[in-house]
Amino acid sequence: MPDIVLYVCTTCRMADDASEPRAGARLLAALQEAVVTDGVRIEGVECLSVCKRPCTVAVASEGRWTYVYGDLDPVSSAGTILDGLGLYADTPDGIVPWKARPEAFRKGVVARIPPFPPPGDQNLADAAE
Repeated sequence: MPDIVLYVCTTCRMADDASEPRAGARLLAALQEAVVTDGVRIEGVECLSVCKRPCTVAVASEGRWTYVYGDLDPVSSAGTILDGLGLYADTPDGIVPWKARPEAFRKGVVARIPPFPPPGDQNLADAAE
């Protein structure tokens, strides 16, 4: 299984955030405290530019589609996110059937980004000429 990276926006702020840490930082802490399987790396990032849909995460893996999810609860979403990562890990391309996704992922999907072509991809070589 290729490594999966879960990027967590640490600057996400909920409307009711009155103090630090922000909701995104609280989500990152909840995920880091949860049991994470081998092959999954959790990284905090400064901003995913989805400020109107906090809390936001991105799921990425080489050769697979990348997904960005928003509207996640900073405390209770850790289990849901990890369940979704397990489903993602079980696919060859990162595409989990819509009905199989956790509800928070079905409702919270912000973007689906195609895999970046591997180095040496003929289409890239043709475009450079």
